[in-house]
Amino acid sequence: MGRESRGWDGTVLRIMGAPDYQLTVTARTEVNPHYLRLRMRGWPLLAEHGQHPTMWIRLWFFNGKRMHQRAYTVVAPDPEAGTFDLEFAMHDGAAANWARAAQPGDTITATVMGSKFAVPDPAPAGYLIVGDTASLPAVNSLLAAIGDVPARVWLEWQHDTDPRLPVHATPGTEVTWIRREDAGRALVSQLAQSAFDATGYYAWVACDMRTTRAVARLLREQFHVDRKAIRSTAYWVA
Repeated sequence: MGRESRGWDGTVLRIMGAPDYQLTVTARTEVNPHYLRLRMRGWPLLAEHGQHPTMWIRLWFFNGKRMHQRAYTVVAPDPEAGTFDLEFAMHDGAAANWARAAQPGDTITATVMGSKFAVPDPAPAGYLIVGDTASLPAVNSLLAAIGDVPARVWLEWQHDTDPRLPVHATPGTEVTWIRREDAGRALVSQLAQSAFDATGYYAWVACDMRTTRAVARLLREQFHVDRKAIRSTAYWVA
C-alpha cells in the first residue's frame, strides 16, 4: 500500500517530510503466550536517526480499507548491524494480528517522526514510572538509561504471565505489579495509597489514555511532582 492509502495521519506525516523505512523480520521469540518479540533489520534507520531512551517508530498496518499507524518502542538497538527488537503485547487488532503471523523474511513499513526524549540532567532525586505491558519496552529502556538513580515503578497487568516479564530493575528500583481492574482505577487507587512527598523527582507515565491522565494528576496533587517534571503519554485507548 502506498502513502495515499494512509488517510489523514499519512498526509500530515508526508507534509512534514517524515521518512519511510522498510523493516524485515529476522527472528521471532514468543516470550509468553501474550507477549511477542520480533527482531527487525531496518538499515539505515538507526544510522540516520540515532537512538534515545523510549525511542519509538510508527508501523503501518492494513485494517479494512486503509493503513493505520501504531507506535512501537525500539528495543536493544544495534546501529552497526542496523537491527533492533520490537515487542508486542498481544491482543485483538491489526498490529497484534500482523505480529502473530509474522515470520522471518516478512516486511513492514515504518515511519520515523515525533520521538524525542532526553534523560534529565542533572539527575533528579528519583523517578516515578507508571506503565503497563504495552509500555514495558519503553519502561525498560528508561530504566537502563538512568543508572543507579532510585526508581519506583508501577506496572499494570492483565494476564497471569505478565508479572514474570523481564523488568530491567537495578538494586535501587522498586517494582509493583497491579492487576488491571475497573478500567485502570485499581492502579490509580493503589498509586494514591503509595503517595509520598516526591518533590525533586521526575515522573514518566504511559498507560491507556484515561489512566494516564488520572495518574499525571495524582502525581501533581498527591506526590507533589512539579508539572514540568512529568512526562505523560497515552499509549493506547481503551
